[in-house]
Amino acid sequence: MKNLLYAAALLLMLAGCTGKEEAAAPAANANQSPSFDEVLTSRRSVRDYDSTKTISKAEVQELFKAVQEAPSWANQQPTKYYVAMSQDKVKAVQQLVGANKERIAGAPVLIVSTYEKGKSGFHQGQATNEVGDGWGAYDNGLSNCYLIMKARAMGFDTLIMGMRDADALRELFAIPGSETVMAVISLGYRASEPKQPQHRPFDEVVKFF
Repeated sequence: MKNLLYAAALLLMLAGCTGKEEAAAPAANANQSPSFDEVLTSRRSVRDYDSTKTISKAEVQELFKAVQEAPSWANQQPTKYYVAMSQDKVKAVQQLVGANKERIAGAPVLIVSTYEKGKSGFHQGQATNEVGDGWGAYDNGLSNCYLIMKARAMGFDTLIMGMRDADALRELFAIPGSETVMAVISLGYRASEPKQPQHRPFDEVVKFF
């Protein structure tokens, strides 16, 4: 009987230790970087930013070092970025994104994305196929994808905006005529949790042969 009581007590002690270890596991992993799947599933197009939070130049530099890893046609790297961080430049860009002006009011950083024409999709000055300069836009999209994913991995949020005044942005940042202005991208912290959008049925998007 004494041995049975001792065994029961030992089992309870082991169970208690195991419970503590399992409860502590999430806290131990709290400071780890998110997995790629977590980045994919938590990224949203955010239209409500926390104006009390800022982003440093060093953080933006870290972001763009990752963006430079994006692939491009023959490694042409046609995408360029113009980053508004000063208060006057941020306010100026806010006025040039149409109806999105109020949605990005709290974002501390606004980024203009462009690509150099005549690089991607060309060989010795001639378009390689019928897409032509469309490959510049394709590479720009790849680069912007790296941007929004790395931003999410760093805890930031983004919104890619096609509604913008390209001519005014060109003048504001002295963007040369050799570049096509594509999008304005907001960068900041979400102020509220956005809803997950519905996705099209898988079979409508992916075809196997």
